[in-house]
Amino acid sequence: MNFIKKFGLTLLAAATFQTQAASVWKVTSGVNTLYIGGTIHLLTPQDYPLPKAYDKAYQACDSVVFETDMETLGNSAFIRQMQSELSFSDGTTIDEVISPETYRSLKIYLNARQIPITAIQHLKPSALAISLSMIELKHLGFTSEGVDQFYAQKAQQDHKPKSWLEEPQAQVDMLSNLNNQDSNEVINYTLSDIKDMPKTMEDLRKSWRTGDMETMADIELKDFKQDYPEVYQSLLVERNDLWMPQIENMLTNDEVEFIMVGAMHLAGPDSLLAKLEASGYQVSRL
Repeated sequence: MNFIKKFGLTLLAAATFQTQAASVWKVTSGVNTLYIGGTIHLLTPQDYPLPKAYDKAYQACDSVVFETDMETLGNSAFIRQMQSELSFSDGTTIDEVISPETYRSLKIYLNARQIPITAIQHLKPSALAISLSMIELKHLGFTSEGVDQFYAQKAQQDHKPKSWLEEPQAQVDMLSNLNNQDSNEVINYTLSDIKDMPKTMEDLRKSWRTGDMETMADIELKDFKQDYPEVYQSLLVERNDLWMPQIENMLTNDEVEFIMVGAMHLAGPDSLLAKLEASGYQVSRL
């Protein structure tokens, strides 16, 4: 499975579904309420307007909470820093850390998309996996801002308070840690997933729009957990565990928050929704 989809960065599809159900839930503790929604980080122009449940939660909330600081993610200085940390700085090139066979497969894909190998040769494997996914998504027409960026901009315009669950550097560190995995596996799995991306993205996006977390978990998390248990633990379980105390604290005040996280954090037995229900909170789809 392509690692980048595990952060919720490419839970996308080419088809447009007209259903107005969505991955948004209402969580209550006594008289206190918050909303939590799964985000898609890139969309096609045809995906707008977004499902009504997102706007309903946004209008009902006093503040919005994202995975991380959206403004910093778009800051040019931070982007340069991230690129530096996720690129080789000693002259190493990707062909030196993957096998000749994997390198040939990589070149075949890049040639098909008319991307010169020199454009990506200094990227470390995790950053290269992201870049390959983004190249293919753009090829499939995913050129519009995603759910989180849309609401970050809307909150800015509406002067609605914003906060986040983890610092941007934590996400960079997470990607850096992925480079401890076998480089050939990272690149080969990414290239393999790209071949199936149109169908996979259609299925994933359908489950997102209908709020079908069970299907989403079956499509993505089952194999991911089995094939990469350590990565699954660090990318999803550990982060969900770190976020839970913050979310529970939000349920102790009168303010209504709308939390938006990558949709994969809401799927499967280790999800935030499962943890909230296990802790005794009332969770219902909006």
